[in-house]
Amino acid sequence: MKLQLRGVAARHPAARPDAAPALQPLDLDIAAGEQVAVIGASGAGKTSLLQLLALAMRPSAGTLQLDGVDPWALPRAELQRLRGRLFLAPQVPPLPPRQRVVTAVLAGRLPAMGLAASLRSLFYPSDIPAAHAALERFDLADKLFERVDRLSGGERQRIGLARALLAPARLWLVDEPLSALDPTRARQAMATLVQGAAERGVTLVATLHQVDMALAHFPRIVGLREGKLMFDLPAAEVTRERLERLYAQHEDELDGRAPPAPEPAPAAPAPVVMHCR
Repeated sequence: MKLQLRGVAARHPAARPDAAPALQPLDLDIAAGEQVAVIGASGAGKTSLLQLLALAMRPSAGTLQLDGVDPWALPRAELQRLRGRLFLAPQVPPLPPRQRVVTAVLAGRLPAMGLAASLRSLFYPSDIPAAHAALERFDLADKLFERVDRLSGGERQRIGLARALLAPARLWLVDEPLSALDPTRARQAMATLVQGAAERGVTLVATLHQVDMALAHFPRIVGLREGKLMFDLPAAEVTRERLERLYAQHEDELDGRAPPAPEPAPAAPAPVVMHCR
């Protein structure tokens, strides 16, 4: 799916009137099948950009086109069909706690199913081998019939990503997919996601806090800071100097360090005890 943004800005509906826009006007073109990582410190506007692309939030200015179509000019039924061609993986997957993993993964196919088939799939999973294959790529095949509430946060996050492999989408929008994963699992999940997108020829846009992962797995990097587009470059041209400017005053996020712990308060002097005799 081809994406084109011209002067697109965003303001959250619940934001205060005097609050800065979540996204300042920006231009962006992403070709069909391209893979792009969006980086920046917390509050940079990364999630807002994904919500715009997922048609979950309407631009406050500018125009957005998907495959040459302005989605907000479409009738409601056509807009819903277009949304069915998009896959959004939030940072915390919305998985019902008592649901079985097989059902949660096969839910990726719901946009292509009718109402009756969707309801039936909740009780009688329709393609267990496909769910098993998707989970196997994320090293979760042994969790196929587990309940979601018995899994770790990292396992639930990978289940949310496995849904993408079954979704009928032409655009994958993935928000902070590695936040609950250890380094080894993060590398495996990122490689699987990128490879899966390439195999299907879908467009992939992912927001990442892990700069090293973005540079290692994505050929193109978009940098956001305080809602502004700071750079849009091939990964090989993203220098340390550019990153330091992007993360100025947020160096802990750039280097993956935890913020420094506050210094302990000086100990109070021991009380003087006097004895009268």
